[in-house]
Amino acid sequence: MESPLKRSSDGASIAGATTALVLLTAMNFVNYLDRYILPAVQEQVKDEFRLTDDQIGSLTLWFFVAYVLSSPVTGWLGDRFPRKPMIVIAALAIAAMNFFTASVHSYMSLNLRHAALGVMEASFGIFAPALLADFFSEEQRNKVLTIFNMALPFGAACSYEGGAWVGEHYGWRMSFIMSAIPGVIIGLLIWMMMREPARTGLVAKADVGKATVLSLLKNKAYLSSILGYAAVTFSLGGISWWMPSFLHREAGYSMQAAGGVMGPIIVIAGLGGTALGGWLAQWWSKRTEKALYYVPALGSLLAVPPALICFFGPQHLLVPSLYAAVFLIFLGTGPVNASTLNAVPSNLRATAMAGQLFAIHVFGDAFSPKLIGMVSDHSNLRYGLGLTLLTFVIAGVIFFVGARFAPKLETSVEPASAA
Repeated sequence: MESPLKRSSDGASIAGATTALVLLTAMNFVNYLDRYILPAVQEQVKDEFRLTDDQIGSLTLWFFVAYVLSSPVTGWLGDRFPRKPMIVIAALAIAAMNFFTASVHSYMSLNLRHAALGVMEASFGIFAPALLADFFSEEQRNKVLTIFNMALPFGAACSYEGGAWVGEHYGWRMSFIMSAIPGVIIGLLIWMMMREPARTGLVAKADVGKATVLSLLKNKAYLSSILGYAAVTFSLGGISWWMPSFLHREAGYSMQAAGGVMGPIIVIAGLGGTALGGWLAQWWSKRTEKALYYVPALGSLLAVPPALICFFGPQHLLVPSLYAAVFLIFLGTGPVNASTLNAVPSNLRATAMAGQLFAIHVFGDAFSPKLIGMVSDHSNLRYGLGLTLLTFVIAGVIFFVGARFAPKLETSVEPASAA
């Protein structure tokens, strides 16, 4: 039998892994481009439908209700069937939901459309990382998933700035139409160019039974990773959703100007934080396996002071402090996903990612935009956003405690991908 090392050194195998990483990262960019179009134009949506902040926040709630309810099903599918065709279907369906938004003329229809989008995004968010994990060894996954997750700040930034500009000049419906086009293109490229990898690991062919899945509930390393990430997501989701409105209401920015502020912040601070956090975790992991937990812990706790200044400090410090807070928040993006995948056997990767998505949205950003909106309706948006400071602290504590359970990192080379 051909050895794993020889197979993985084959040029075609390396090319297949690189192609998958490039295409899935591009689709992840589109995923976040689509997700943050609504926050970029939500002041226009609010005016047209005459909504309260509570109702605007409910759009995200129903998005994530559909997201988390579908995640167990998509996790089950991902551990049993080829993921490539399901990724293609999800990519094309995401684009279709955004095209459909152009014909929405009621708040209920907007909710239904947003919920359907949640199902498709949950599918991609589960299948893609699990597929990448079969191309790369545990030692490489932090670096690979850092690259994959750099699409988050870049996609969100383009959505904030591009969506706001298109909305300002051509109406908010056109913003959704424009965001759908790249999803169709990349979905077709995945179909034509990417291969399905062989499932790797010593237990890759083991049955995924009920007892095996329930073992995740006893896996302290896994639980620490997803619950810490959930607390971060509560904060990040709330800030991402409401910050354009905060800039518009509290700092006097126009909708387009608010998008112009958020775009560079997400690109510079988000990408910078993601890249530095991934590098730091990679360097630190050579000394201790706890690094994948320490980096997101430090990022969460250090983000509290600049976030506090942003929400309650003087106006001239609002933008600089927002840059600092976003930079620190994104330090843990790559490491936390790597810690989730490294904590579980290979036959549970898709299920583990489904559990992660369930946790970070049920305990994270499914409710934070709505809760912030409710507080805002009864006081103001500053106090609403202040809720996120508490969950940053909670996240830091969970990650530091969870570092005690971090598994040893395997440095073996994984088998090559299947043709």
